[in-house]
Amino acid sequence: MASRRRSLTRSTTARLVVLAFLFQMLVTAGVLLFVQQASQHALIEEQQALVGELRDELRGAYAGGGQAEVKRLILTRLRSVRSDAVVILLADRAGMPVAGNIAAWPTVVPLDTDWRTIDLYRVGADQPEHMGVATSRLPDGSRLLTGHVIDANLRLTRVNAEAMLAALLIGLSLTLIGTLIFGRLLSRKIQNVVATAAAVGDGALAQRVPVDGSGDAFDALGQSINAMLQRIEALVSQLRMMTDGLAHDLRSPVTRLKSVLERAIVETRDTEALTALEKASAEADTLLSMLSTALLISRAEAGIGRESLVETDLAILLSDLVEVYGPLVEDRGFAIAADAPAGLAGRLHRELVSQAIGNLIENALNHGDGGSAITLTARDRDGILAIAVADNGPGIAADRRGEALRRFGRLDPSRHRPGSGLGLSLVEAVAGLHHGAIALEDNQPGLRVVMTLGPAIVRQQ
Repeated sequence: MASRRRSLTRSTTARLVVLAFLFQMLVTAGVLLFVQQASQHALIEEQQALVGELRDELRGAYAGGGQAEVKRLILTRLRSVRSDAVVILLADRAGMPVAGNIAAWPTVVPLDTDWRTIDLYRVGADQPEHMGVATSRLPDGSRLLTGHVIDANLRLTRVNAEAMLAALLIGLSLTLIGTLIFGRLLSRKIQNVVATAAAVGDGALAQRVPVDGSGDAFDALGQSINAMLQRIEALVSQLRMMTDGLAHDLRSPVTRLKSVLERAIVETRDTEALTALEKASAEADTLLSMLSTALLISRAEAGIGRESLVETDLAILLSDLVEVYGPLVEDRGFAIAADAPAGLAGRLHRELVSQAIGNLIENALNHGDGGSAITLTARDRDGILAIAVADNGPGIAADRRGEALRRFGRLDPSRHRPGSGLGLSLVEAVAGLHHGAIALEDNQPGLRVVMTLGPAIVRQQ
């Protein structure tokens, strides 16, 4: 689970989805906040306008008829059907009420203000109400307060805020769904390219990226990759045909040469000539072995043989190899043993894996010291089958192991010994055929060559 979370945090697609979601969330939240603030501001301006109009109307009444006209207009306005939210107070110079629906002049309100919100009791009310008021002085020194109850507006503001919050949650949900769909489509497009690349890497050079003809960037990318793969397939096919043909063509004259040498060995009586012919015959054998190994490597790297993978018991396979190579190993003064748990199996190309392990055994015999032990092991490494061949010889220095894995690569101490330099290359090709790899490790002392060969199968015993 932790590794999955780490892969998600490192995923470019996941980052794009998160960025798209955050951007859309910010846009949605910004728009809704703007609408909420704008609507609230419009309500406040409307209330201020109503209060200002009422104040101007009462001032106009004072200009036309004095305080008596103001008192008459106040009584008229308070008796009207639209007076439920109206707040009016006319007070004398000392602040004593003269007319209106407020029992006393609020001391916290300045004598001249265009807008102020405050909680006040109206006459006959048992609870204070939130209202917006404006105050002014009349020419005779009396005080005038006009206002409007804004409790309803506050409720409307709360409802508006709740509606905006609900809209934000719905918008975020839709945004999340949209970004996830976008991420899924983007990931699917990329996975098509990844799957094609993986298939080509496994040797399926005929595989192509699916294209839909839309002409978008992914379609253009797929067409470009397909054109490249078509060119690579043609070049690899030509190279494979040339190398296979060359190897086949060379095998025939070398085989004929081998036959001529064998007849000459039988017929000659000259000791020096016989020695020379035997050396030539040995070189012909080496050349035939090199050609056969090169053919096997090219076929394995091309993926030829995957259809022959069968479930193979590793304990039986290694035991058979110990039995086959046992006499040769003992004749050379070595010891060989196998160690594989019962029930461990894998889907293998039995013949190629056997030949690869045989190459490793021969390498241990050719480069090891007499009396060394050769050990064949098979293990389940976190679900991956690993086969190792270890010896107690001189080994290979860590900085020379890459050179040893090169095709025809032979380290200086081994150049005088028989061999072609293709043994480890074949092992690496066989591991690649099974979607695995090869690693050279220190056996302390000696060398341990480890092949990973795909998923391990553990059968209950």
